[in-house]
Amino acid sequence: MSDSVIKIAGTGCALADFLYSDVNFRSSQFAQFQSIKTGDGGLSPGKLVFTGELESFANKSYPEILSSIVGNSSYNSFNIGGPSLVSLIHASQLLPENQFEVSYYGCTGNDETADLILEKVAATPLNIKNYIKVGPKETAFTHVLSDPTFDNGNGERTFINNIGASSDYSPEMLPASFFDAQIVCFGGTALVPQIHDNLIALLQKAKANHCVTVVNTVFDFRNEKANPGEKWPLGNSSESFKLTDVLIMDCEEALKISGYSSIDEAAIYFRDQKLSSFIITNGSSRLYAYSDGSLFQAVDITKFPISEKIKIELQGNVCKKGDTTGCGDNFAGGVIASVARQLQHDKPGKLDLVDAISWGVASGGFTCFYLGGAWFETRKGEKLDIISHYQNSYLKQIGK
Repeated sequence: MSDSVIKIAGTGCALADFLYSDVNFRSSQFAQFQSIKTGDGGLSPGKLVFTGELESFANKSYPEILSSIVGNSSYNSFNIGGPSLVSLIHASQLLPENQFEVSYYGCTGNDETADLILEKVAATPLNIKNYIKVGPKETAFTHVLSDPTFDNGNGERTFINNIGASSDYSPEMLPASFFDAQIVCFGGTALVPQIHDNLIALLQKAKANHCVTVVNTVFDFRNEKANPGEKWPLGNSSESFKLTDVLIMDCEEALKISGYSSIDEAAIYFRDQKLSSFIITNGSSRLYAYSDGSLFQAVDITKFPISEKIKIELQGNVCKKGDTTGCGDNFAGGVIASVARQLQHDKPGKLDLVDAISWGVASGGFTCFYLGGAWFETRKGEKLDIISHYQNSYLKQIGK
């Protein structure tokens, strides 16, 4: 592969993020809309709810609800969001364009929000020729309510999502070129229902084309609402696990998908499902990772720390602190970039999981220094220079 361009193709959740950065989750304004039981449509720190479900829960229109929480405050920033789009933008910023092509496949509505997104994405190295406008539904958006004081100052967010035009994006809209890539990524497909419900067929097609498959998950409110407290399907059966080379989840998602109540039990469950490899992030706590040896060299279930350098910088410089929006998405982008870079020189089975984790940790950690998920360079290679600094520091921290 070293003599040709490595292609990375991804689909899944992409949307407009409107960030409200100073919401107090312990305030009465927030508490009146807070979830009482799982899947009831109320707000919960760290979780996502759909606008329609929140309206039913509160018996109020969404504009009324938002106004009650944030008052007359406008959003602090507009940014690109979504586990697929953000992770692929980040991967494209870490990889030289003459050696790698990173492409996103998806849709927007035909509205002003779509123009805002496409204008911003055009400033990145990501190929968006298959990111198309469809009508008549509005472009998907998320209002991100962020409380930087939550969790002892580590911060947390709550997401209010309108799927919009994403509900119309279907497997039939993916052209053949999507499966011509060496790496195929599915990010946050629970927010793109037709892709999520057909995930197994899409993974099967990717594997038939000898693609490396990466899946990074998102809170699946649709299935949580349909079956409160039950396991979430990843596709329509556990067959999806055997078709996934890298599965990236946060702790909450791992517990819901596995059906277990502890991260240790969930990790064992995913290993026993014959997953090639998985990574479970856990906020500011240690992450879990595993490889069976088929893509990365074999690594039994192992805990890895977060970046001490980033943690110290955040604690020592309040002005440098942004929020945690997009940490998991950028983590996934760092892992994807590492896999792509390693495939230039090594075959599946020879890749280094620790290298992938180090790029993920550095990428996710850096996201805490700014507001929103996507970060935009002022020059080519700028983000790679920054992330490399933290990645090298992390490798020293863990003794590599």
